[in-house]
Amino acid sequence: MNKLFGFAFFMLILGCQPRYTPNSTSPNVPVTRIAFGSCGNQDRPHPILDVALLYKPDFFIYLGDNIYGDSRSMDTLRAKYSRLAAKPEFQRLSQNTRVLATWDDHDFGWNDAGKHYSGKNESRQIFLDFWKEPANSPRRQHDGIYTAEYFTYGDKTLQIILLDNRTFRNDLLLADHKAPKDRKYFYDLDYVPHTSPDSTLLGAEQWAWLEQELKKNADIRLIGSGSQFSIEYNGYEAWANFPQEQQRMLDLIKSTRANGVVFLTGDVHYGEISVLKPKGQYPIYDVTSSGITSTWHFPTPNIHRIEGPIMDNHFGLLTIEWATDPVIVMEIIDVHNNQRVEYRIKHSDIRF
Repeated sequence: MNKLFGFAFFMLILGCQPRYTPNSTSPNVPVTRIAFGSCGNQDRPHPILDVALLYKPDFFIYLGDNIYGDSRSMDTLRAKYSRLAAKPEFQRLSQNTRVLATWDDHDFGWNDAGKHYSGKNESRQIFLDFWKEPANSPRRQHDGIYTAEYFTYGDKTLQIILLDNRTFRNDLLLADHKAPKDRKYFYDLDYVPHTSPDSTLLGAEQWAWLEQELKKNADIRLIGSGSQFSIEYNGYEAWANFPQEQQRMLDLIKSTRANGVVFLTGDVHYGEISVLKPKGQYPIYDVTSSGITSTWHFPTPNIHRIEGPIMDNHFGLLTIEWATDPVIVMEIIDVHNNQRVEYRIKHSDIRF
């Protein structure tokens, strides 16, 4: 009965059309759909992947915690990737759209780990092999797994940058649980922000590469990061634990005059849209989709949140209509195929 239901559900998927209809009256305006998500346990069903296929995305971007490896044994990591690969939902996704991926801590190999994780070099090879990175890929020629891809739509260019926020990152600073608790937080804080100017999240090599990428021509730039970018400090993992690195990113976007940046992030086991409004530059939107199988019992304080939180399993969807002034529609869609968030911006809203 389960196999029959799964087959019937998949046939429904193949016949279903996306909800979003472009605003443009011209049938010649290309439309790109990018689905994305994070935090999927290899030992649980992944029905959200079948829901994502309803929208016939051009890409699906995995943003980390794609398995819960949590081991220093490389055999354990391989076995858990194998269990993900065996899932019919994952196979249907892989066969029907192009899949891109970066990692976060649990598929890197250890909870909240950074550059001192002992298995990072072997884990990198396992990651690249699983995601079928070509043997001649630049991704195999440098430390870490950061990468960038480009896609053209008429005279417009989409740049997808996938960061590595694990391989080069300093250890996090533990919070002092004996210190008086800020009444803003109703939970124990794990970490406090770095104050040292030489603490790093991305590392010198990746920063140098990123600067060159942001100087390249592109109209819309999607930056995938396992950790949330445009949120306030909340005591858990985020770019806010490295405030000088967060500011460095904003300064780099400004100095390179890189228009069209939108962050796609994961990690926190709920969905939301946040926005930073730095002085002297355009707003930096961050669409968090975290909950392929994972959920959390509360959202953290976030003064930059403009949509959400969505506490059910879900995926994120970006639809780009490549008009003269491209339109970006940000959506979060839950496991019941309910649209929970829709937020629209134009390219002219995110340019210098």
